[in-house]
Amino acid sequence: MASDAYTSAQKFLHWALFALVLLLYALTYGEDLLPRGDPTVDAIWRLHISFGLLLAALVFWRLVLRGMRGAPRLPAEMSGLERTTAKVGHFILYALLVAIPVLGILLTWFRGDALSFFGLFTLPAPFAPDRATARTIRELHELCANGILIVAGIHALAALYHHFIRRDTILTRMLPRNR
Repeated sequence: MASDAYTSAQKFLHWALFALVLLLYALTYGEDLLPRGDPTVDAIWRLHISFGLLLAALVFWRLVLRGMRGAPRLPAEMSGLERTTAKVGHFILYALLVAIPVLGILLTWFRGDALSFFGLFTLPAPFAPDRATARTIRELHELCANGILIVAGIHALAALYHHFIRRDTILTRMLPRNR
């Protein structure tokens, strides 16, 4: 059921996921600035896992809302190529938003660690640690994390292009207080 506007929940999830992706990236790079063995690294790792699980939950919520509500109609003046590009871009963003936390969960478990959500609950690894598998999953996790920055950057540039050059409603319909 497509409409002309995103719901407040959809807008909230859009910006919350944006902030979480940036926070998770910052935590990863923050960890790299510390010396090996520093106890802060473990705390950062636990925060990364917890915020990654929060990301997974919000992505699930976003997908449910997208399935129920759909997305607003694109402006009529957009060409077929622009519409196709927008749909492919959104599909890639959603695929990466699903893949990154799934790979992160698998990485944690294959490292032999339990998943803990801010210490509120813990899910033990369902299988034995496997360093080779963990290394492969880590590479995929990092590749997808870098990929989402690139695709999200292109997404943001496209929104700015529509706002400042095309002067249509693509950007404003995702901003708060716009319906």
